[in-house]
Amino acid sequence: MTPDEAYAACARVARGHYENFPVASLLLPPPMRPHVAAIYAFARAADDFADEGDRPAVERLRLLDDWHARLTACVDGRPGDDPVFVALCETIRTCSLPVELFEDLLSAFRQDVTTTRYATWAELLDYCHRSANPVGRLVLRVAGYADDRLDAASDAVCTALQLTNFWQDVERDWRKGRIYVPREALDRARAPERDLAARAMTPAWREVLADAADRTRALFDAGRPVCDGVSGRLRYELRFTWLGGRRILDRLEQAGFDVFAARPTLGAADLAGLAWRAIAWRPAGQA
Repeated sequence: MTPDEAYAACARVARGHYENFPVASLLLPPPMRPHVAAIYAFARAADDFADEGDRPAVERLRLLDDWHARLTACVDGRPGDDPVFVALCETIRTCSLPVELFEDLLSAFRQDVTTTRYATWAELLDYCHRSANPVGRLVLRVAGYADDRLDAASDAVCTALQLTNFWQDVERDWRKGRIYVPREALDRARAPERDLAARAMTPAWREVLADAADRTRALFDAGRPVCDGVSGRLRYELRFTWLGGRRILDRLEQAGFDVFAARPTLGAADLAGLAWRAIAWRPAGQA
């Protein structure tokens, strides 16, 4: 399989899924798209291994161990015949990507198999540091940016997007046996897990999620400079990503965080408004 054929296979995977991160978007500069698609296809497969609830945990961990072994072989120039690794091998070499960022992702996916509750905000943010932040840093490296300030802003946005997804999916995650809201937040508001089993968005749970939304909004604000610190089409891609995440967070709040009634998402009707706001965007500090 040639790298071009492998990149095309990865692009098909990317187009088949909705995420809050930029994935093969038409707004991305064309030279970036194959590399971002390869990164996404690698992470998508690993995430699926971790999330396959019908497989025993030991089997899911074995699949992730194998994925890590194939990553190591890929970095050594032995990608095999899997299109994901054929493409990723070329991307890592061409863009000089740090393998540690891919290993961070895999460590987070392993944690998804073994951890279903978080005691503190610090524990949850550590998970986001490995599950979300590497994606933003990899996108920046593909674009040619290696700047500590951009990395820090990107980390804030990626964590905010990850947390938004958690609050958006409280009901879905509960059905999978997971709760990402930290226990310290539940205890402070006296919000018991049994309310989720009863599909009841109680005042206590609204209080918990309102506080979580405030924390998440502060992270979006802290990360806004990454949208100003890049140039060209990537700037608009990141603006769309930032605006889309904030829109979902706002809709959660407007709905009283009742994820049992409806799960807020973005649709075609949102595009015009997001496009206008992306064009009218004012840099951090001027917004």
